[in-house]
Amino acid sequence: MTKLHLHLPRRTLLAGAGLLATPGILRAQGAWPERPVRLVVPFTPGGSTDILARAIGAELQDALGQPFVVENRAGAGGTVGSDLVARSAPDGYTLMMGHIGTLAVNPSLYRNLSYDTVTSFDPIVLVANVANILAVNTRKLPITTAQELIARAKASPGTITYGSGGNGSAAHTAVVAFCLATGIELTHVPYRGTGPMMNDLIAGQIDMTMTGGPPILPPVRGGLLRAIGVSSLTRLSSAADIPTLDEQGITGFDAVQWYGLVAPAGTPRPIIDRVNAASTRALQGEKLKPRLAAEGADAAPGTPEQFRALIISERERWGDVIRRANVTNE
Repeated sequence: MTKLHLHLPRRTLLAGAGLLATPGILRAQGAWPERPVRLVVPFTPGGSTDILARAIGAELQDALGQPFVVENRAGAGGTVGSDLVARSAPDGYTLMMGHIGTLAVNPSLYRNLSYDTVTSFDPIVLVANVANILAVNTRKLPITTAQELIARAKASPGTITYGSGGNGSAAHTAVVAFCLATGIELTHVPYRGTGPMMNDLIAGQIDMTMTGGPPILPPVRGGLLRAIGVSSLTRLSSAADIPTLDEQGITGFDAVQWYGLVAPAGTPRPIIDRVNAASTRALQGEKLKPRLAAEGADAAPGTPEQFRALIISERERWGDVIRRANVTNE
């Protein structure tokens, strides 16, 4: 029997095997990273997203041998920075620290997003879960328990003010969920980021907030604010003296922020896997894990597929809250 030998061009063989890619992508899969990686934070400095991005970025820089440069691109509830990343080349050199607001809340809050939080990004790794802490300026709001807050709010609807990092931010939606659960009315004061909001809360320009532990715990420990309750179902290991809101009679209340790394859709899977592996090692290590825990953040690495499933389920959950409360981005 005569054997037939086909001499096909290498490009054809690669295409037939599903491996055809541009030279840049092939180089990225093999040698990435060859230059600094941009890590976009779609909020101002000083908030939980920024704090966690800088912490994991430093670890990735050590593990992968190139700088991970944090770039704050704030605006419109995180949509400005998210749009930038969604339109960036999927070559591994632009990543984003996404969080519950940018990836799960904004699709219901902003009707004309230029991107889709599921199809425009490739999830890499869930970095941390961060319980929200309800904290007050005691000069403006001299209370010690959630039930005192509820009683004051019911006695004078709308007179208590709370700050957030912007319309649709995690702090905003957490308080909205709290109001729905307790039947009270509070007045929202949105800021252009958590950092400016915290400055005004400490200065007494607003009464309270409910936001993530990293920016809240230092002023609480310094006596500048009082922590009233934690939004998770269990107490924080690093602040076990703060009772949960569930313990204080808001049964089943659970509003936890989460943060994770994403890349533009189409980023080569070897790059996704490499960042996932390096992040997981760092988050489970003796250096970063206790540091995050001390700031109220629980390291929570997993697979990209698990992170995608979380994004999808949380979009549904918080979309329902936004519809019920008629929250808008105005």
